[in-house]
Amino acid sequence: MTREDIIKPENLVYRRTPVLTDNVMHYCPGCGHGVIHRIIAEVVEEMGIQENTIAIAPVGCSVLAYNYFEIDCIEAAHGRAPALATAIKRLYPEHFVFSYQGDGDLAAIGTGETIHTCNRGENITMIFVNNGIYGMTGGQMAPTTLSGMKTATSPFGRDTEIMGNPLNITELIAKLPGAYYVTRQAVYTPALARKCKKAIRQAFENQKLKKGVSFVEVVSNCNSGWKLAPVKANEWLEENMLKYYPLGDLKVPEGK
Repeated sequence: MTREDIIKPENLVYRRTPVLTDNVMHYCPGCGHGVIHRIIAEVVEEMGIQENTIAIAPVGCSVLAYNYFEIDCIEAAHGRAPALATAIKRLYPEHFVFSYQGDGDLAAIGTGETIHTCNRGENITMIFVNNGIYGMTGGQMAPTTLSGMKTATSPFGRDTEIMGNPLNITELIAKLPGAYYVTRQAVYTPALARKCKKAIRQAFENQKLKKGVSFVEVVSNCNSGWKLAPVKANEWLEENMLKYYPLGDLKVPEGK
């Protein structure tokens, strides 16, 4: 189906995109990962690049991404997705390559890979799902965990005098010369999901320009790790996460 076919009025109905498989996702009910997967798949379909897209997923909640996307997917060691994405993009420069990473991966064990990949200006898309916690391994404190936030390893709340400050890695990346487009989005409402989709589409389109890294942070929830019901988790996200990680563009190309 071409893009022209997709946007015809008779085809503008909610349906499963063929870029997603029929497999039932393992994500917890209410988690943002499923929505983000759907958005990525829709963008790939609408751009007509399914056969030329390669995803890189490391260890973390996204470890089974290959089970859900009908595109080529490669697993990376924990934190090493940017390095692997760099290699794949240099081998297949005309392909669309993206990494899909959580905060425990991208902003902790993989901080070095992240910073240097962005500083080099590799022509890839990086999608960073920030829920402020290690979601897969038991809800431990992550570098992005907010001050005072309770986790499995900070049961009385993050004490910044002992545990340091939350790491706003996206703002650091925005200052690097190799970062071409840097934005922070969310998906917990339909309107925000549409904005996030527009940002991810822009990040993929930017690869055609060969100008550097396009980095999309998605502030999400972890209702299991946060010990909250999905609705309450979204409310907590809005009331707390967005104060420290405000939504919007941090770096856009000149003229955009």
